[in-house]
Amino acid sequence: MESSTVSNPETFIKGKVRDVYDLDDRLLICTSDRISAYDVILPDPVPDKGKILTAMSLFWFDYLGHVCPHHLISSDVSTFPQSFRSRADEFVGRSMLVKKAQRIDFECVVRGYITGSLWKEYKTQRDLNPGQPVSLHGYTFPSDLEESQKLPKPIFTPATKADEGHDENVSVAYMTKFVGQDAALLLERYSHQLYSEASAYAAEKGIIIADTKFEFGWHNGEIILIDEILSPDSSRFWPADKYQIGRSQESFDKQYVRDYLQTTDWDKTPPAPSLPEDILRNTRARYVEAYHRLVPAEKRVLDVS
Repeated sequence: MESSTVSNPETFIKGKVRDVYDLDDRLLICTSDRISAYDVILPDPVPDKGKILTAMSLFWFDYLGHVCPHHLISSDVSTFPQSFRSRADEFVGRSMLVKKAQRIDFECVVRGYITGSLWKEYKTQRDLNPGQPVSLHGYTFPSDLEESQKLPKPIFTPATKADEGHDENVSVAYMTKFVGQDAALLLERYSHQLYSEASAYAAEKGIIIADTKFEFGWHNGEIILIDEILSPDSSRFWPADKYQIGRSQESFDKQYVRDYLQTTDWDKTPPAPSLPEDILRNTRARYVEAYHRLVPAEKRVLDVS
């Protein structure tokens, strides 16, 4: 029996990639094929991207379900309210019915390698004080790290969650001011354990998870894992056999699109340029390969090649 129905559902949040419908005590998250870069939605979708992201999240929620509670209820459209079942073609394979939580407005980022925004911040600070240890977000780093180098141990670097504009890396101490010490400690523990188990699993499949972000929310007085997890949109996946310290890495994620956009004269403000067919095709191929590598055949809910 349905606990809620929506006769004329309206989009609750239209995000860069996902459309979220409000069902009172639940949400229905539909992941589109849209792709964004530098917080701008690109004009060309990546075929099957939404289905691949959803299928990967479903695998990880199952694989890591013992670490912490999460929001997933069902991905079976037959369990959705009638207004969605009647439009099944729009939702099959790319939607999740989830618990409605009060989002904690910090992204919980775990980094095992120095890359991306952390590398840029590190390099800027090191250039200001050559030869001196670099302090960032409550951590101290030696002065001789190279791009993409593995850190001695993974670090937890939360980021402010911005609905518009760019997220900002902050310290655990800063986050604690807003969420409280007990919640901050739990968010850090959950994030580290999720990353540790996922990266160990991925390593067996020939993939390095350089970093990833998690989102959490409050539901009935407890913190639960929400949003998508450990997908090419929320993580940096590197092929282990091509990893080399001292440079940016080949990847299975949308860094490939960012790298292409860096070769254009786009100023990273809307409107974004169209992507050539070969970039779209190769981006899709990277998502598909990551899915095939990470999700065993017997666990796949999506047949894609």
